[in-house]
Amino acid sequence: MTTIDSADPGPGLDLDARARLVSGGGVFRTGAEPALGMRAIVTSDGPIGVRGERWDESDTALALPSPTAMAASWDEDLVAELGALLAAEARRKGVDMLLAPTLNLHRSPFAGRNFECFSEDPLLTARIGAAYIAGVQGGGVAATAKHFVGNESETERLTMTARIDERTLREVYLAPFEAAVRAGVWAVMSAYNGVNGEPMSESRLLAEPLKGEWGFDGLVVSDWGAVRSTEATGGAAVDLAMPGPNEHWGERLAAAVRDGRVLAAALDDKVRRLLRRAGRVGAFDPPPAPDP
Repeated sequence: MTTIDSADPGPGLDLDARARLVSGGGVFRTGAEPALGMRAIVTSDGPIGVRGERWDESDTALALPSPTAMAASWDEDLVAELGALLAAEARRKGVDMLLAPTLNLHRSPFAGRNFECFSEDPLLTARIGAAYIAGVQGGGVAATAKHFVGNESETERLTMTARIDERTLREVYLAPFEAAVRAGVWAVMSAYNGVNGEPMSESRLLAEPLKGEWGFDGLVVSDWGAVRSTEATGGAAVDLAMPGPNEHWGERLAAAVRDGRVLAAALDDKVRRLLRRAGRVGAFDPPPAPDP
């Protein structure tokens, strides 16, 4: 595993290169950085399988039972085995980072993505989610706990704001994510929605409790298209804007740092976390050839 220098997370990279690095490189890829010997990191959807980067029937994927069915088993060992199977599928398709598990809760029968979620119960979701993460990451593939947090509504999913009091937030909605951090998850995805008026890509909850109190040392990746500002997100604790290149980061983020509108330390922390994740999935090593 490559070690990242905490003092200089991107040795030899100027400000523009650092801002570009955290701005994504494609629909399902980060940017590569030849100066660091880092290839692009490949991500893929699929709580019930690994879709990969292609969208046609020529590249099939193994489909597992839905996460709801996984949780209904109440069997953490079984779910860990399924996670290991997903890691093997990811390696077969050249995928480094699985955009799963979904740790949101079944709060309404009208939510069209309930099949991605484990349960209406935060304890069961936490236990099964941790097992899923252990299985995936045991195979050298990054798991991504999503969507942080309060993303339980299908109505106005991209723009709604959830109003949640502190105790309910802690004991119900955040509990599965706290368990994911304790399980050592390598990535967390920030949600589209807001919580109590703050869009999650700009939310203070990404700093506290996620990175501070809980000690999460991994990468916070935005949901696809959820970074919609420069200064507010650049100064917040979201680390990677996807898909890329994101129009609000890159050159605009570099300019905001030069002008003092975003702290250089905030950008450096994003770079540090991205490179740490790259090291964990072997992105500084020669790319593995997908299995035939």
